Amino acid sequence: FHAQSYNPAYVGLALQKKLILFYRSQWIGIEGAPKTQTLAYSSPTSIKGLGIGFGLLKDQIGPTSEIFFDLDLSYLIRISENSKMAFGLKGSAHLLEVNYSLLTQDLSKGTDPLLLGKADNRWSPNIGMGILFYKTDFYIGLSAPSFLETLYFDRSSLSKSFNKLRIYAMSGFVRELNHHLLLRPSFILKIAVGAPLQLDLAASLIFRNKVSFGISYRLKEALGGLFGYQFSDSFFIGLSYDKSTTNLGQYFFNNGSAEVIFRYN
Repeated sequence: FHAQSYNPAYVGLALQKKLILFYRSQWIGIEGAPKTQTLAYSSPTSIKGLGIGFGLLKDQIGPTSEIFFDLDLSYLIRISENSKMAFGLKGSAHLLEVNYSLLTQDLSKGTDPLLLGKADNRWSPNIGMGILFYKTDFYIGLSAPSFLETLYFDRSSLSKSFNKLRIYAMSGFVRELNHHLLLRPSFILKIAVGAPLQLDLAASLIFRNKVSFGISYRLKEALGGLFGYQFSDSFFIGLSYDKSTTNLGQYFFNNGSAEVIFRYN
């Protein structure tokens, strides 16, 4: 529902001004589990083919809080009558804060001087890019939203935080099943340095261009459901829920992950 966050080539793609509000709560029921809030805007400009957008994202995971400020630019080239290529550039600033006072400490041997409650704050810049080829019924793209690998702080041998290179590949298509029903399968492949491959598969049915519902599967990780409703030409709401298929979901107190998105064109 929010491809601009990982591929800046999507900015201005629909030749409409677009405002997005997004919230995700992951692993509900586990204290300190990730929560994400996003505000994003994109628009075409008076310069033909040029789109611009910005994003503000906040991630909270346990004692850490991260804020990302993104500025996205895209340029659209028409290849043929029904196909286009978009190139995107993303500039971002990142603030990482760790609040040690939120950690539970074992004080039986005294206070750890590293955990006296002072919050660590670190700013870092980054740059990314993306490319997207699309037609009315098909798209394929590749992106790296952040190229720079940043070491945010190193207070001791046990206190390091890295932002690693991530690469996304995405594709999907639309098929008309009958006059009122469309099928839309898609996938996103995420490659991160030092982490396993992450593959997300999804398939949705769209009825009368109003109601969409479907399923998603993250390989060896989670199974979920998707629902969306287009209230008007301008306003859309999307909901999703997924449940871990790993031990985290089976044996620990975890009520799944949920997200909601509001989009206004």
